[in-house]
Amino acid sequence: MLQADARARLLIAGQAPGRKVHASGIPFDDASGERLRDWLGLDRDAFYDAARVAIVPMGLCYPGKGASGDLPPRPECAATWHPHLLPQLREVRLTLAIGRYAQAWHLPEAGATLTEAVAAWRAHWPRIVALPHPSPRNRAWLKRHPWFERELLPALRKRIAEVLAQGR
Repeated sequence: MLQADARARLLIAGQAPGRKVHASGIPFDDASGERLRDWLGLDRDAFYDAARVAIVPMGLCYPGKGASGDLPPRPECAATWHPHLLPQLREVRLTLAIGRYAQAWHLPEAGATLTEAVAAWRAHWPRIVALPHPSPRNRAWLKRHPWFERELLPALRKRIAEVLAQGR
């Protein structure tokens, strides 16, 4: 499950589609996607414009249900497809690494925990930004880290607007 066009300026690297997204065939077509679009300041039309936004998760299919949520992305998926897909996205100016699996691939040196990687967002600015997963299950994380919505999101929205405007 991906969305990619060689002209895309923004790359969203997530984990893997959930059951609802897998059934719909549309990336982030769920509550997580609604929250993510809000975080990014993008409406559905802009978000799903493949010529502007690429969506290449670590796992391209639903990995199944685990004891406490969805299973992690299958490791062979990114290892097989990313070396072929990502070099085709030559116009990408900003990559969003959403969740630990995407951060381990795109920012392997970013930090031992998701919180450390997200808190260090200025370290790779303006090319790569680590984000928590926008799942409704992460409300507690957002409450414990108010700087995310207060500092990171306004800067990120501005950067996304700049990146997408450059491609017009």
